[in-house]
Amino acid sequence: MLLAILIITFVIALVVCMFCIRLVRYTGLDPVQRGPQKFHVRPTGRIGGVGILSGLLGAVELLHVAEAPIDAALLSLLMLAAAPVFLAGLVEDLTRKVSPRFRLAGAFASALLASLLMGAVVPSFGLPGLDWLLAGSPLLALTCTMFAVGGVCHAFNIIDGYNGVLGGSALFVAAALAYVAYKTGQQGVLVASVALMGSLLGFLVWNFPAGLLFAGDGGAYLVGFLLAEMSVLLVEGGRGAVSPWFPMLLMIYPVFETLFSIYRKKHLRKMSPGVPDGLHFHMLVYKRLVRWMVGSDDVAAKIRRNSLTAPYLWAVTLSAVLPALLFWQSERLLQGACLAFVLFYLWTYTRIVRFRVPRWWVLRKRG
Repeated sequence: MLLAILIITFVIALVVCMFCIRLVRYTGLDPVQRGPQKFHVRPTGRIGGVGILSGLLGAVELLHVAEAPIDAALLSLLMLAAAPVFLAGLVEDLTRKVSPRFRLAGAFASALLASLLMGAVVPSFGLPGLDWLLAGSPLLALTCTMFAVGGVCHAFNIIDGYNGVLGGSALFVAAALAYVAYKTGQQGVLVASVALMGSLLGFLVWNFPAGLLFAGDGGAYLVGFLLAEMSVLLVEGGRGAVSPWFPMLLMIYPVFETLFSIYRKKHLRKMSPGVPDGLHFHMLVYKRLVRWMVGSDDVAAKIRRNSLTAPYLWAVTLSAVLPALLFWQSERLLQGACLAFVLFYLWTYTRIVRFRVPRWWVLRKRG
């Protein structure tokens, strides 16, 4: 059944994404004309999230046909809960007129809906004082869950800047969630994770390395929401067997990137955290480490340089995912790995900013 889900979601996402690409070619739709966060060189649609969503909906139908009502119900409820944040992101992709606050409100609304529909509330954060407060206040637990899920949605949107970065990073996280769901006997989370993996693979065929279609805000928010909610369900369903620090370590790269960006913009650059700039970690990797055909007017060279950025960020993601898989049963080791990642991130970011990275980190080819 899992293999069938993987194949069906892959094929559906693949085909729908192909139609999205053709739609963009016929209409010339490319809302991003300029700005510090534009790095593509031809009109490219930001509606890849439609393909990802289509694959997931295909999985729901397959589960109904296969007479797996419980798994179908869970995935259906996840899709229903994701509607507010996905639609907010998709409208932004099409119009560029939806404010960050409204999109964040959509993420909070989706998190609230998931809590009401599935009881998806974080039971513990692995912090004694906070956990004591959560145990005595269901409203506080719900509020913390909403902020955590909303933050993860925004975090995955932040790292979505280059071909393959979002899809590849999310694929690694989904695979890790599937593994632990299998180990702890949580069939619903396992099925949802595999369905997301198939949809992401179908999208990645067009997104990496050619960059023919982007996930857009709708796709990034959808993926972030699903990973966050599956994490909540995994921790909740594990009944103490899965530490909340496991998903925290899995997604520490996008989460800490977001937190650090807020600090950097607000306190170091004295600007609004909502204003885009060109100093996110993945942007610095592109500008200062991927020195491939810099200055070339060749479109193929520019696309290749864009795509060569992704493996750097995949390595960063895997540096958190692999220890999370190794230590998923040990809360202290997970906490230590989170701290180690933060220190590694800050050290690497500082070295890149100061042009003091090892020479073998830099990928060069003259145009």
